[in-house]
Amino acid sequence: MPHTDSGLHALQPVDLDAGAVFSGTPSGRMIKGYRQPSTYTPKADPDHIFHETTRDIVVWLMTASDPLYVFGPTGSGKSSAIRQLAARLNYPVFEVTGHGRLEFPDLVGHLSVHQGSMEFRYGPLALAMKHGGLFLLNELDLLEPATATGLNGILDGQPLCIPENGGELVMPHPMFRFAATANTNGGSDETGLYQGTLRQNLAFLDRFWLCEMGYPEPAAEERLLERIAPQLPAPLRRTMIDYANEVRRLFMGESGTAHGASIEVTFSTRTLIRWADLTQRFQPLARQGIQPVAYALDRTLGFKATRETRTLLHEIAQRMFPTGE
Repeated sequence: MPHTDSGLHALQPVDLDAGAVFSGTPSGRMIKGYRQPSTYTPKADPDHIFHETTRDIVVWLMTASDPLYVFGPTGSGKSSAIRQLAARLNYPVFEVTGHGRLEFPDLVGHLSVHQGSMEFRYGPLALAMKHGGLFLLNELDLLEPATATGLNGILDGQPLCIPENGGELVMPHPMFRFAATANTNGGSDETGLYQGTLRQNLAFLDRFWLCEMGYPEPAAEERLLERIAPQLPAPLRRTMIDYANEVRRLFMGESGTAHGASIEVTFSTRTLIRWADLTQRFQPLARQGIQPVAYALDRTLGFKATRETRTLLHEIAQRMFPTGE
């Protein structure tokens, strides 16, 4: 579905209290947002966890500054953190996923036939710059460095020139923001976990404010599971979080156990939520001698893994969960 600017002209900037928006407690520190959401504003998720790294993104949003580059392991919530902050500010978000064949014109727009005549359809980057949106480029480290370097002028705050539209010059709106996410810091992948990532040009990376995001703290996920799966006993929920963090350490190759090399799957918070929810739903299976935790684990993560990894996941589960849970 092509991007259009329908409704974006009606956006009304407004000053909001950052504390009231993000924590419910007024702080006196103001942040720019919009009076009402637009078609492009993400839907707020009441269960989203804003962990400590989020404050860096809030500070970035509060002032017009360098573009932001958030990196960290898969499933740590990089993109969702940016979306959810934008949702609470009614910010329109124009999101693109990077890949090796993505080219600069894909971001700017193209000519197309409309009602028998040629007209220019603005791309996500051009719309964000024109109307004061947040441009979110995911998987930045999958871009060809030459394509990424084509963004240097935009990252420096320069206007966007569109030759295909008669040389139109798009000046960056004061509320325009550019954010990118990736699994690596742009300096290539030393872990071997993220195939296809590319080392980015140093001059390109030098234009970004970098922010590293890890997995949420156990206490935050514990509060979340208490809301999501209240029927599960608190000790079981805590063990599920411990299990998820053990899998994350294995994925990152950081486990202190004797399990050997890293594995190819991991737990995002979303996956953890799904596991708890399914474990809760499958509780009646216990009467048939089926362990709900292990049964739900397969349907959440195990079936995505190789046979060897799935076996390992169940070995760890047998060690951490008493029989019958």
